[in-house]
Amino acid sequence: MSELSIRQFPCLSDNYGFLIHDPDSGETATIDTPDPDRILAEAEAAGWTITQIWNTHHHFDHAGGNAAIKAATGARIVAPSYESARIPGIDLAVSEGDSVWLGKIEAKVVFTPGHTSGHIVYSLPGEHVAFVGDTMFALGCGRLFEGTPQQMWTSLSRLAELPDDTVIYCAHEYTQANARFALSIDPDNRDLQAYAASVDAKRARGEATVPTTIGTEKAANPFLRAADPAIRARLGLADAANADVFAEIRRRKDTF
Repeated sequence: MSELSIRQFPCLSDNYGFLIHDPDSGETATIDTPDPDRILAEAEAAGWTITQIWNTHHHFDHAGGNAAIKAATGARIVAPSYESARIPGIDLAVSEGDSVWLGKIEAKVVFTPGHTSGHIVYSLPGEHVAFVGDTMFALGCGRLFEGTPQQMWTSLSRLAELPDDTVIYCAHEYTQANARFALSIDPDNRDLQAYAASVDAKRARGEATVPTTIGTEKAANPFLRAADPAIRARLGLADAANADVFAEIRRRKDTF
């Protein structure tokens, strides 16, 4: 494991910005560009120069600051090939299985359609870290704006295969609302009960609930638990396919 530095900060109404820095090469990447002014100010405060932009998907609160940051720094824009028509100025279009490098630190590209049709995740296996955009949230997952329930279930299942100690950086502070919903689906889950209490305490202190870990989410996030018998029984879907159970959980969250 390297000496990778990660700087997390709130921006816009509920987004998080992330800067990752490799001290050996001096390279810095911003994961998405929700608020270019804030991102540039955070980089300056850290004494880092942004050399790369790694986009997860095309939504404006993720790629809308690309042009401003590139104009200020000359940073290279890395973005999903699947959404190249919707993200202007891409320098490197990447797809499933590709690698992106920050100095000698490797990020593997994982294709995770569902929230959008071309969403990707940057998984840094050597660092036990993944930047998951809007595919997975702490105790939640992204809305299905463009993809199908089957696609999103497959995407989340792929993320669930990462090692349990993988630290997950998701792009929004939605956890308290997600916890309230999760308890309506899985009320007897003691891991979830403890998680929800911890979230309430953190938010009362004004603290972030991001990042989380794969292991924590597998134990408590209902969107990863479509195979769980207790959830299936509560939904009346004991014999349904996992993707259909997931679809019902997502439908209920959309109207919760």
